[in-house]
Amino acid sequence: MTGFHVAPTPDLPRTIGGLLRRWADEAGDAELLVTEDARLGVAEADRRSAELARGLLAAGAGHGSHVGLLFPSDVEFVVAFLAAVRIGAVAVPISTFSTADELGWLLTHADVEILLTVREYRAHDYPASLARALPGLDLREPPPFFLAAAPTLRRVHVLEPGADVHPDGSMQALREAGRAIDPELLAAAEAGVRPADRMAIVHTSGSTSAPKGVVHTHGGLIGHLDILDQIRGLRPGDRLFSNSPFFWIGGLGYSLIGSLVARSTLIVAVSGDPRRTLDLIERERPRLVNGFAQTVARVVDDPTYPQRDFSSVEAGNLYAVMPEKLRPADTGLRHNLLGMTETGSVCLTWPDESDLPESLRGSFGKPVPGLEARVVDPETLLDCPTGVVGELWFRGPALMEGYYGRERHEVFTPDGWYRTGDLCSVDEQGFHYFKGRRGDMIKTGGANVSPREVEAALRDVTGSAQPIVFGMDDAQRGQIVVAVVVLPQEAPFDESAVRASLREKLSAYKVPRRFVRIPEEELPLLSSGKPDLRRLAGLTQAEEECA
Repeated sequence: MTGFHVAPTPDLPRTIGGLLRRWADEAGDAELLVTEDARLGVAEADRRSAELARGLLAAGAGHGSHVGLLFPSDVEFVVAFLAAVRIGAVAVPISTFSTADELGWLLTHADVEILLTVREYRAHDYPASLARALPGLDLREPPPFFLAAAPTLRRVHVLEPGADVHPDGSMQALREAGRAIDPELLAAAEAGVRPADRMAIVHTSGSTSAPKGVVHTHGGLIGHLDILDQIRGLRPGDRLFSNSPFFWIGGLGYSLIGSLVARSTLIVAVSGDPRRTLDLIERERPRLVNGFAQTVARVVDDPTYPQRDFSSVEAGNLYAVMPEKLRPADTGLRHNLLGMTETGSVCLTWPDESDLPESLRGSFGKPVPGLEARVVDPETLLDCPTGVVGELWFRGPALMEGYYGRERHEVFTPDGWYRTGDLCSVDEQGFHYFKGRRGDMIKTGGANVSPREVEAALRDVTGSAQPIVFGMDDAQRGQIVVAVVVLPQEAPFDESAVRASLREKLSAYKVPRRFVRIPEEELPLLSSGKPDLRRLAGLTQAEEECA
């Protein structure tokens, strides 16, 4: 098999503002975003974001200003994002999962100057969180603010504010202030945005360390998404369903910017309600479905699921909302995607969505054009032979500019390679196989165990959509393999039968020595939405002591 043959689209605008204006001029009646309760047309997105952009200019924002965005993945996020980046400001999406402490950390470490936020979302009261996070901040006072706790933050503007927010701190007040800005100033600001300018600082999820602010430019990210759109076949007029949140690169890049580049409609479920997600997919009839399988896993438990019509879907990786004829009998024989914030979303993939030969089981495909890849021995820094596991390195124009606040030499090798920390091997045909993170490998009895390999076997054996495997310290073996099996409360679980089935798939030392069965609703999560391994280890230890 050969590699990719994908060429950049000629004459593609390389700024977000340029993409938006091109689409609005050519087909302003097209839809950019559809959710359960709202629709945003391209012409409306252009008009509303221009109005808000004038408000940002009136508030002192401009080229290089950092504008924080704390919204669900809905219309208001899209309008605010477009408003910021079309004038050359740098958008800083902020996770709606953030606790007060995390919110304060993100605002200060990203040097946010203006924060645009929804008032509340899924039990989070953001004005209250801001007050706890930033001593001295009183949203009842009019902006600007001058805080030792957040030296760069001058303004917070809240959508639908209450009595605890000064009227001048509303989003409406920002828009009204923009009416005093001459449209020619807006046009001049837009004309000054260049492809090399910073577009966004997107934070990693921070599951193993403090989140890192990944800097992406207009031209770099747009060029990468152009290539990815061609690989997955996203075309003008298409309809794409995705549940990846906009504050992470999968949602912002692969979904939102990818749709803008392709001039396709993005369909997003905001509520998190399985029934409403199914209603949305049936009503809007997407052709492609991309994202994280876990985000739609619960829809299969809805009583109406067997009667649902997914016939519009032709491709994607969310098998639960695809026609049965397109679902794999064996997920191990469908290509995987590897993506990371630093590579602007997907970096390893393969365009063939049919079943792979057995020899390619577990493949993550090949590097996306625009990215060179190496698999390197982390000790000798020499390229690994075929089939040998090493650290995955990337280089190329699709990479991030760097981490915000860190020197380039701290992030890249002298010749421009980014060391990902991911472990991979490569076969004779150039296909890559992801083995986990360097720090995640379990060393038991002198052997290395990849948690990902064991998790894949557990999915097949138990039907759990989200098994979690990690190592725990053990006096005799160094570490032992522990498996957390996440299943509905009523689902059967026979540990002896599971062990027996795993021994047919895995070497004996890879079979977990300890199992913990946990209902999905009791799974401890970090604010990033990822499993909290520290708490899971504590639960496992507690079960052992009680045994």
